[in-house]
Amino acid sequence: MTLSVYIARRFLWLVLLVGLIFTALLLPIDLMEQLRRLDGRGADMGDGLRLAALNLPAALYQILPLIVILATLALFLSLARSSEMVVIRAAGQSALRALLAPVSAALLLGAVALMVINPIVAATNAAYEREIASFRSGAGSVLSVSPEGVWLRQGDADGQTVIRAARSSLDGTVLYEVSFIAFDAQGSPIERYDAARAELVRGAWLLDDAKRWPLGRSDNPERDAETLGETTIPSTLTRDQIRDSFGVPSSVPIFQLPAFIRQLDAAGFSGRSHRVWLQMELANPLMLASMVLIGAAFSMRQQRGGRSGMMVLGALVVGFMVFFLRNFAQVLGENGQLPVQLAAWSPPLAAILLATGLILHLEDG
Repeated sequence: MTLSVYIARRFLWLVLLVGLIFTALLLPIDLMEQLRRLDGRGADMGDGLRLAALNLPAALYQILPLIVILATLALFLSLARSSEMVVIRAAGQSALRALLAPVSAALLLGAVALMVINPIVAATNAAYEREIASFRSGAGSVLSVSPEGVWLRQGDADGQTVIRAARSSLDGTVLYEVSFIAFDAQGSPIERYDAARAELVRGAWLLDDAKRWPLGRSDNPERDAETLGETTIPSTLTRDQIRDSFGVPSSVPIFQLPAFIRQLDAAGFSGRSHRVWLQMELANPLMLASMVLIGAAFSMRQQRGGRSGMMVLGALVVGFMVFFLRNFAQVLGENGQLPVQLAAWSPPLAAILLATGLILHLEDG
């Protein structure tokens, strides 16, 4: 028990140390990138630093498997260099028994990342997206999804229009059972349109089976309402703006993701990418455990003749291959070419089986 606690504590300390090293490397690089992207948009050094700090948790969370495999390599190389692995083996501890501590620590780290770090990353990621949208267009997201339906906003300094629809097409450019309420620059409502269907065309919404109420120039809007059939409403929205307003699944906390997926389905949007992300987050502890096993398979044996560098390189190559396979499976899952569960769970499970088989082969021949 004491030995397991000792190894687990060293492993977690190395994870923290490698994470701090990556923080020191990524923060100034991202700061320069943010300043370059916002050049000419009125941003200063403070804005760039704030954006870099908001983007940093998501970047570290994305490369957490890489951090874990580097910490594993550092752990077992240090144990081998100090001959502690020789002592552990001489005490009758098998390789798999010695691996229980770092693997358990990796699973615990994955659970903490899922329950604690994921909501933090989601909050900072959402704040980062809002800040970037504000610098780019002077406004935040134009679309949101709620249990009441789909909400959009369009307009400029002269007035705004709030749009609510019961449901929409997958890309948000066709709305059903939709209402448009226009406001002037002072925030007073001036007119309302209801329509059975609205489609976004170039520079306008095309309404079918529409009805209009003059809210600002009539003391009885229902009396002065008119049925228009088909009509158009000018729009400042584009298909790309609506698409970008969905943000990324990582900006939704894991606890809110199932309800958000149900809202997307009810509103008519595709929630497949969010389903894949949810399953990948649930599989993340296994992914971290697989990184520990891969790192251990290449580094826990006593190396002679200067082979340590080659073994470390081999572990990194295999780790990057698994990481790439996971991202590739995610893309296939989001495109519908793989079932959601298969896309999320097969890469870490395959990596665990591969690394365990390699360890057993090296230990027992």
